[in-house]
Amino acid sequence: MQAATIKIFLVHGSPSGLRTAELSNWSGKAIAAPRTEISDLLKREELASPGFYLLTGVEPDSGERAIYIGEAENVANRLKGHATKDFWNAATVFVSKDENLTKAHIRYLEGILIEKANSNGAAIVMNSASSGARLPESDAAEMDVFLEKCLQLLPVLGIPDFNEKVDQASESKDLLYCKIKGLTATGKRTANGFIVFAGSQAVLEHRPSAKRMRDKREQLIEKGLLLEKDGHLVFVKDIEFGSPSTAGSVVRGGNTNGLTNWRNSQGIQLKEIEASET
Repeated sequence: MQAATIKIFLVHGSPSGLRTAELSNWSGKAIAAPRTEISDLLKREELASPGFYLLTGVEPDSGERAIYIGEAENVANRLKGHATKDFWNAATVFVSKDENLTKAHIRYLEGILIEKANSNGAAIVMNSASSGARLPESDAAEMDVFLEKCLQLLPVLGIPDFNEKVDQASESKDLLYCKIKGLTATGKRTANGFIVFAGSQAVLEHRPSAKRMRDKREQLIEKGLLLEKDGHLVFVKDIEFGSPSTAGSVVRGGNTNGLTNWRNSQGIQLKEIEASET
């Protein structure tokens, strides 16, 4: 992504409250608010325009991050219809300041975002499906640029679920390893925590003392993200965790200090690596 200047306006002065975000030389605008300020968000005149929106929160059964992606020609009216959904605690809306977004444009953007969210796997996508929309080549190119700017703003607004995963091959010098009982997991520090790469191995059995980690591991197994193979578990895809310790605990079957159990190829602990960099 290109360097950019972001302008954030805190409508009520709170960094977690109603706020708007814009990029220099961009026709788009983001408006975000926690659910507790949804009434103020709905009063914004921008929301009477076509746009797409993201509802973010926690999936009740699993406790995992959850996201719903929608579009509407009048976003305010559409958001009112989500009052019965209990998982979300924040809404983020994207509109065009020059009012050039059409129904086809926002359906196209919605479809791509749902596909990206499902592919990334950082959050549970609450949408059932989206057909998206086909656009003329020139319009599609224009919307791809618009979407790139939206993706640049989303992490700043507290939505990291579309961040591109780290490429293991291109970052080989920074790889870390967690080993136990002849098994090896490979991972790396990320801006949001710690990623364990596909193909990594984990112990099959939980430790007797494991409680919270037992639930976490069982959720990953139920989702098919950890599969049993030859007496151990294997990561089917790259999975990002909130910390090195959570990642290490999933690998080792119980509570683990990730700062000491993740080591580089020379055997140096992550704790020592980070101490040498400060």
